[in-house]
Amino acid sequence: MLAALRDPIHGIVLLGGRETDFVTWAANHGIDAEMPYLCRLGGEGAVQDRNAKFSLGDVVCHRLYPFRGVIFDVDPEFANSEEWWLSIPEAVRPIKEQPYYHLLAENEEATYEAYVSEQNLLTDESGVPCRHPLVDEYFESCDGQYVPRSHTAN
Repeated sequence: MLAALRDPIHGIVLLGGRETDFVTWAANHGIDAEMPYLCRLGGEGAVQDRNAKFSLGDVVCHRLYPFRGVIFDVDPEFANSEEWWLSIPEAVRPIKEQPYYHLLAENEEATYEAYVSEQNLLTDESGVPCRHPLVDEYFESCDGQYVPRSHTAN
């Protein structure tokens, strides 16, 4: 199987040979081979084994901007409008071929919904509860974790 590194700045760097070749190369260059930039390609270049790093109910923060939130939905790859994607400054525009997360987000001034690429999220380890008013609608709080509510059809 051919291994590939998805680099948000330089695009895709393909490495021939086995996946273990990539893991060794990544380790020698200080890259965590388990980061979301690793994917495996097969056949006609179809992406396989794309797993989301975060789960529903995880509290995350943006790596560049001062906001945080609880994940309430995940898209396996970009699923917003082209206009929205192009509105992001090119210097920080993420790649589309990665998971994108819907957040019940908050900053110091407001609560809102945000759509954020996986490469721009970090685990929020503050332990501070999220104050977004919809958190209780989507989740139960249990020992500091947010557990998705099971909604039954009427």
